[in-house]
Amino acid sequence: MEKKKVEEKPKTVVSNSSEDPVSEEIIRINKNPLLSPEVKSVFIRIAKEQNKCRNSYKGMKCIPAGEFIRGSNSKFSNEHPAEKVYISEFYMDTYEVTNEDFRKCLDAGKCSDCLKTKKCKKVGPNYGWRYRAPKQPILGISWYSAKEYCEFMGKRLPTEAEWEKAARGPESFLYPWGNTKATCMHAIIEDELGRKGCVEKKVYPPKDMPTREIGTRPPGIYGLYDMAGNSWEWVNDFYTSSYAKCGEACKRKDPRGPCAGKEPCKGHQRKIVKGGSWWWDYSHARGARRRSHDPKNYPEYHHFGFRCAKD
Repeated sequence: MEKKKVEEKPKTVVSNSSEDPVSEEIIRINKNPLLSPEVKSVFIRIAKEQNKCRNSYKGMKCIPAGEFIRGSNSKFSNEHPAEKVYISEFYMDTYEVTNEDFRKCLDAGKCSDCLKTKKCKKVGPNYGWRYRAPKQPILGISWYSAKEYCEFMGKRLPTEAEWEKAARGPESFLYPWGNTKATCMHAIIEDELGRKGCVEKKVYPPKDMPTREIGTRPPGIYGLYDMAGNSWEWVNDFYTSSYAKCGEACKRKDPRGPCAGKEPCKGHQRKIVKGGSWWWDYSHARGARRRSHDPKNYPEYHHFGFRCAKD
């Protein structure tokens, strides 16, 4: 009599962290002492969603499609009103663009706005690629130079709504790590004693204050670093004094602001920076915070940097 074949159950394979990015991310999240249990559960859920994204790009994180509450009803009227918007899946640089990153664009002769205006030599002397560590965020950069760099890399500047979702997540947290007030443990900001950049003592003149190397603080939601503090970050949108005044261009699905950020745009000249910097206090590190600036802005020691996005 022929014996019945017994089907063997498939073996469970436990992937190590190098082969299983989700497990690696969950381990990192659980080890972060700055996250509450509730926030950790959100981060873990998002890490699993990110694993289902269409693509994977080196040095970038997926921001899955979905809704979030953009803006706020805070004391800053330019953040009004808080409204639900939908953002399609996109990808964001894990880190701010650094001095060594930007140097590649200059060496290739592609960041022409910076070169033709001869402003590259004025990106400093205290904040520029010539004078700061390779891994510190590039600063003193115009919106045009930021745009050129992203295009050189086959990317683009994020929209304001994309940037804000990447900083706040689907739960619309105040900060990239949840709703806990920003401290120097979370971000490179001005502390409660008025010390810029979380240094141990005040430094004068303020232009002698450096940023910090990227990634010195734990990553926030989506695994992105320095989405609060260190340097302000340019986004693609033209500025309006409130979302209400922006109208349909700032509503519903994938809002891109007036003229979709393209020039010329009648009645709009200024662009937006997000995320706060080492110079500003916790209130400016909120994801909803927004400031307007001349896109040609090349201040002597200002703190404008950027990161890129991709569809």
